[in-house]
Amino acid sequence: MNTENTNAQQPAPSALERRLDLTIAIADLDKDVDARLKRISKNVKMAGFRPGKVPANIVRQQHGDQARHEALNEALDRAFGQAVMAQQLRVAGYPRIEPKNTENSTHLEFAAVFEIYPEVQLGDMSAAEVERPVLEVTEAEIEKTIEILRKQRIRYEAADRAAAKEDRVVIDFLGKKDGEPFQGGQATDYPFVLGQGMMLADFENAVEGLKAGEGKTFDMTFPEDYFSKELAGQKVQFEITVKKVSGPVLPELDAEFAKTLGVPDGDVAKMREEITGNLKREVKKRIQSKIKDQVMDAIIKANPIEIPNALIEMEVHRLMENARRDMEQRGMKINDFPMQPEWFAEQAKRRVTLGLVLAELVKVKELHAKPEQVRAIVDEAAQSYEHPEEVVRWYYAQPQRLQEIEGVAIEDNVVSYVLGVAKVTDKAAAFDELMGQQQA
Repeated sequence: MNTENTNAQQPAPSALERRLDLTIAIADLDKDVDARLKRISKNVKMAGFRPGKVPANIVRQQHGDQARHEALNEALDRAFGQAVMAQQLRVAGYPRIEPKNTENSTHLEFAAVFEIYPEVQLGDMSAAEVERPVLEVTEAEIEKTIEILRKQRIRYEAADRAAAKEDRVVIDFLGKKDGEPFQGGQATDYPFVLGQGMMLADFENAVEGLKAGEGKTFDMTFPEDYFSKELAGQKVQFEITVKKVSGPVLPELDAEFAKTLGVPDGDVAKMREEITGNLKREVKKRIQSKIKDQVMDAIIKANPIEIPNALIEMEVHRLMENARRDMEQRGMKINDFPMQPEWFAEQAKRRVTLGLVLAELVKVKELHAKPEQVRAIVDEAAQSYEHPEEVVRWYYAQPQRLQEIEGVAIEDNVVSYVLGVAKVTDKAAAFDELMGQQQA
């Protein structure tokens, strides 16, 4: 436990902040320091002295500050722990230790400033309103999904015709503003697919209708909200040359296509069966996710509590570390992308709030995970793999692997409980909206 400079800027105090006075007897501290130095002296090595024979005054000179620092920290930890237990306080985070400026020749005096966990009084969930999406997977949704899978595996063949939407073109272009080329306005052999919004609409419209080898010069005005402030709302001129036009070719619904989707024998009927099963699982998962988000929002609204700043700061730090690891795994250099704690503050506050309220809700309403629930979730997750039984064995090989699954089961229990007491309205869900797809 480290003492801190009282001049350091601290978060605004909350109703959860507490302050305890700590007193350390100097005699006891000195006794502990002497004992530590005696232990250290047994192993001190110094030229001219045999091991363990270095004079005590030299040992104290070299190691006294360290021994006193360790002894004081241990004494403060002990004193703080005893004071907290005596008052039966649940400490959130770590205390801030502030030395007191007192003229006491026998004792050192400190103040421990810290936060406690809030008392969670569960609110009434019967007034909560939840809109439950409803969607039955029919042949129409299955066909649409198959079409999307075909488009994901599209190939392009050279076409001796004018470029049209969905075509892949390769172009050279040069942009000028007031007759001078501008930064980022030039490229050679630049490929993109017309109609996918990769380029501004006016730019794509100018490319449409041109054949390979043809070009044109046209004026264009950048949108007012364009990301480049230097170009936003500005009129420019582009010179473009189309070098290649390729038309889209969708794969046939045959054995080869089935094999690309992981069906070894190319059985199209089996492929369709697997697509149907996966789609139903995904629809169910997305509906559950939307319901869960609404339930969690309702829980936060019905249970307003003050959150310890210490817990929010710890969660912010954890989220930042997760983001850094994710960026590193993607090959990004995190040193070139300095993160700001405030980016994660709202998410951290939400997560901490839910953690505290859900813990109380699970305890009071007995919503703990049951073994059969955990197994059902594992079995369902395993269905997405080629050998489900191996996935199940992997989860159960080490109990700690089931902790995340148990968390999912608890969340499911919380959602079921809230849906049982809240005002729930079923609403038909649009397939494209639910799956995050554009209407074909």
